[in-house]
Order: sequence, then C-alpha cells, then structure tokens
Amino acid sequence: MINPLLAPNTILPLFSKIQPEHIEPAITQLLDEARALVKERLQATTDYTWENLIEPLENSEDKLNKAWSPVSNMNSVVNTEELRQAYNACLPKLSEYSTEMGQNEHLFTAYKIIANSKAFETLDKAQKKVIQNALRAFRLSGVDLNDEQKQRYKDISQELSRLASQYEENLLDATNAWSKLINHEQDLAGLPASAIAQAKQTAANLNQEGWMITLQFPSYQAVMTYADDRELRREHYQAYATRASDQAPEHEQWDNSLIMQQILALRHEKAQLLGFNNYAELSLATKMADKPEDVLDFLENLADRSWRHARKDLADLNEFAKKHYGVNELHSWDLSYYSEKMRQHFYQLSQEEVKAYFPITRVIPGLFAVVEKLYGLQINEITDFDSWHPDVRFFEIHDESGELRGQFYFDLYARTKKRGGAWMDDCVGRKKFNGAIQTPVAYLTCNFTPPTGTEPSLLTHDDVTTLFHEFGHGLQHMLTKVDHLGVSGINGVEWDAVELPSQFMENWCWEQDALALISGHYQTGETLPNSLFNKMLAAKNFQAGMIMVRQLEFSLFDFRIHKDYDPEKGARIYEILDQVRAQVAVVTPPKFNRFAHSFSHIFAGGYAAGYYSYKWAEVLSSDAYSLFEEKGIFDQKTGKAFLTTILEKGGTEDAMDLFIQFRGRKPNIDALLRHNGIAA
Repeated sequence: MINPLLAPNTILPLFSKIQPEHIEPAITQLLDEARALVKERLQATTDYTWENLIEPLENSEDKLNKAWSPVSNMNSVVNTEELRQAYNACLPKLSEYSTEMGQNEHLFTAYKIIANSKAFETLDKAQKKVIQNALRAFRLSGVDLNDEQKQRYKDISQELSRLASQYEENLLDATNAWSKLINHEQDLAGLPASAIAQAKQTAANLNQEGWMITLQFPSYQAVMTYADDRELRREHYQAYATRASDQAPEHEQWDNSLIMQQILALRHEKAQLLGFNNYAELSLATKMADKPEDVLDFLENLADRSWRHARKDLADLNEFAKKHYGVNELHSWDLSYYSEKMRQHFYQLSQEEVKAYFPITRVIPGLFAVVEKLYGLQINEITDFDSWHPDVRFFEIHDESGELRGQFYFDLYARTKKRGGAWMDDCVGRKKFNGAIQTPVAYLTCNFTPPTGTEPSLLTHDDVTTLFHEFGHGLQHMLTKVDHLGVSGINGVEWDAVELPSQFMENWCWEQDALALISGHYQTGETLPNSLFNKMLAAKNFQAGMIMVRQLEFSLFDFRIHKDYDPEKGARIYEILDQVRAQVAVVTPPKFNRFAHSFSHIFAGGYAAGYYSYKWAEVLSSDAYSLFEEKGIFDQKTGKAFLTTILEKGGTEDAMDLFIQFRGRKPNIDALLRHNGIAA
C-alpha cells in the first residue's frame, strides 16, 4: 500500500486516503531524503551553480511542502485527536530540519560562492532574489553563531513551534467546548429567522430538541447583533471573550496564559541571540518598514487622525441608546446590538435585509465575473476531485490565452473541528520542473453560516468582503508568472505588503457595477436595488473611527509587547494592552476580557510584530485602487497593469518598487483616510 503522502506523479493531495498513521512516516522519509540530497550535492563538486545545487534543493523542498500542506490544512479544517497527535509529532522534526539547513555552514558557503560567481550575473531577476533572500535567511537562522548558541537557537525554534500549535489547539477546544441549549424560541427574540433556523439545525445535528447557540463566529455574531435578551448577550460575550484563558475556570486545561508568556520570552531571546535588541527589530528584517520607530510613528499618526472621529462615534451611540432605549450605560455586549439599531434608525439599513441579496450561489459567480472583467480570467468548477469534506468545492483558472494559471479549493462554512477565521494557504506553488510549469493550487477557507434546509447560505456584506479579501490573496498565489519557488506567488513578498492584493479586492464590494454582478435576492433573483445600495453607501463609514482605532489598538499592542519586552519584568501582556487602550481606544472592555488569549494571528500565526501590516497594506491598496477610481473600476488597461506589476511578479522585486511601477509614485495616506470617511 503506497502512502498517499508519497504517491508518485500526484500534484493534488489524495485527501480521502490520508490517515493519521501515514503522516509521521511520510514526513520522516522526506526529511531523510532531503538531508541526503543536501549532503550529496555539497560533496559532488566545489564549483556550485544554480543547476547543480539550488534547483535540486528547491525540488526537494517542493516535495516536502506538497506532503505537509494537506496535513496542515486538514489539521485546521477537520481536526481530530489522532490527526492532531500526528501533526504535532512532525512539528519538531520540521523545525529541526529548517534550523539545520539554515545553520549549515557548508551550504551557506556554497550559496555565497554562487552569489560571487560570474555566472550570477547571467541569472534572471527571480533567481538572484532567491539567492539574496537565502543569504539573509541563513543569517536569521543563526549560521554565524557559535555551536552552543546554534543549539540554543534550535531549541527555541522547536519550542516556539510546539507552543504555537498548543495555543491554537487550546483556542479551538475552548471554542468548541461552550454551547447553550435554548428551550424556548422566545428567548431568542430579535434574532433573524435565518439565525434561529441555524440554531435549530445545530441542536438537531447533536440530537437535541430546541435551539443551540455556540462560539462559532456566525452564531456569536448573530446573538451579539440581534438578541433582545441583554443577559443572554452578556453570557455569550463573556464566554467568547474569556476563551482559552484564566477567566474560564471550568476550562482551565485550555488556559493560554503561560503559553503566551513563554512565546514572548523565547522570541525575545531568539532576537537577542541574532544581535537584535528585541523581536520587533527581528520581525522587520524581512519587511518593508526599516525600523520600529517608523512603524510606531505610522500607527500613532493614524491614531491621532482617527481618535476624535472615534470618540464622536461612541458619543453618538451612547446618545442614541439613551434617547431611544433609555439605556444610560453601554457595556461591551451592548455595542453591536445598539449599533445595529442605530444603523437601522438613521439609514433604514438592516444587515438582515442586505443578506437576502447575497446568497453564496450568486456571490461566487459574481466574484468570478469581477476578476474576469479585470484580468480576462475564466474560472470553471471541477466536480471530480478528492476532498476532505463534502462542503468543499474545486475550481480552475484559465487566462485569456487559455493557459491554466491556477486551481483552488473553497471550504467556506463554519463547523466544529474547524478553526475560526478566514485564510488563504498554499497547497502547491508554481515552479518550472523538467521544462514544465507546476500549476499553483490554493486553499481558500472561510467560516460563513452554512445553508439551512432548502435555503442557500446568505452572506452579510462583511462576509462578501472577506471572500473577496481571501480571493485577492489567492490571485497573487495563483497568477504568478515566476518559475522559481522561493519568490513565486506570495513567497518572498515582504510581510507588510502581502495584504495589498487582498485588501485591494475588497474595494469592488462597494461599487454598484460590481454589486450588480455579485448580488441577487435568494428568492426572486432581483439585484441589489439602488435604494438599498444608497443606504449601504451612506452607512459605509458608520463608526469608521471606532473600527479604525480598534485595529490600531491590535497593531500597537502586538508591536509593543514584542518591542518593549523586558526579561526582568516578564511579558506584561495586559499591562501593555491597558497602556495602548489608554492611548488610542475609546471603548474599554470589562476586566474579565481576555482578548489576547485568542489573538492567534500573533501567537500562532505569522503576524508577530507584524499585525500593523493590515493597516500599512491598506494604505497601499487604497492608493492603488484610487487609480481605478480615476480610470474606471473595470478599466482593462489598469487591470492589466496591476496584474503584470503586482500579481504576476511574486517576490522578485521589492514591494515598494513594484508599487511605484504601478502607481507612478510612492504611496500616500490620503486615499485610506478618504475611503474611511476621515478627513486627510
């Protein structure tokens, strides 16, 4: 029986055949083969070239990536205890291999020989960038350290990998552990029919009578936004805001408190080993921003411009709740509820009314129509493919010439055993192998409300924006024209520019010509009426100041806990969060709130000391989009320019240089402020 993770001549993973017992043997074998290849290539010659060293190693790395990617994906979307154990057993092996390669002095020397050779000048731009990035990566992996320091670096890397996985598992388990069975439908008064039907279906799926609410985001969001029962909102909010924390005593086995402290301590130690003052400096070594002060200045400048706007937003909400509902003091579990009431009052705009026009059956073909108009792409569904869950769909992208450019999986609905949020991940990367192009493949994952009964999944406008956002990431991964794995797609792109294509795509969700393609009432097929669109537009920047400072709070908190870490004082996570809130926030959550305990972007994802990237990339995306506002939102010449200068180039050139090529100048902040209704 061939291990499905090692099956020859398969590009797409054989998901239905992958069992937990296949994982560790496959990864161990591939790591052994990779090590043997490095040793053999280094000993074969001293006249190193791209062809006799880098290309074979890239092929080996690709083989490993293609085996690990389905494992990592399944661990995130169909998590089981057995799968989790197999996944975690491989993490230290992968971390050890990565550090070993990064600290291999012989390999480092070989790369330097190629970089200093005459042949280097004959390489293309992508190959040169791969080598330059690799030389930087060697230094950031501790190649220059002494043996004792190298071992310590390796130990830190392994432990950080383990802790990040544990953090994510605790959050998933804590989220799945809480539910509340409602016995009387009137206790859910205020909730729209679709949310009540979803709660009924959730209960039925567990063979329960009644209605079940959970901490899956669609359920939580519905209660927070619509439930008339204030005590129910408070209970639900507290359960959500204390997930995986010391404030959820009944679930103390999933408390992330110590893990967070350990992660910050180890990151700081790693940075200092490499000669940086703190982890924020280390993080910026691979980003557009030059130094920590630049990031803080950027965030504080935005906060300064937004804070008064945010204070007015909150004052208006307080006044509205007091005047119309007699509520003198708003708590955190009241904000979404009264904001929705206020939106309906001033704009006659109901989120539930909007949802009816965005059935997923209309949104997806509409999304494809938008990118077809922009870039001349054709997207077709493939029904015969191997999958990890019945909800998953699979598509192919062809360009104007008929060339296959990419393939992607859509896994769009929330369920238990699936981690929350939305993301794009790399299944297969583009590269040239034996003269043929390896087609890039992406995972596009969301957590939307599933269909109920005979009705399709209905998306909020925020959901639609999320789908466009992740698809923007997917386009950069799939449309790359770069043939070398290290800088194809999103590889090698500075982390604070990687959100540019995703946030850029969100703009079409606010354009009437695009909405005509992506909307259609789920019962009548009628496109979004002008009257409703005008209300949405009027309400677009409703509470934009509050939303802006909330994102700045996250960004400053993330950056400061890494920049200001002091081993003698410890992590000071909530002390620093309180300081940041005093500086920029207009809403102070209750003392029991443990937001950081579920902030997986920075504790278990790739955004440590990099969450500011969302705001920085929003400056780039708003400014890039302003050219479409000038030329026309479906202007093909401008679309072609974005495709060829941003989406196809991968990490072959610095992001700032590519932006300037597209826009004709450096970015400025004015378009971002204008799009958010904040005076420049």
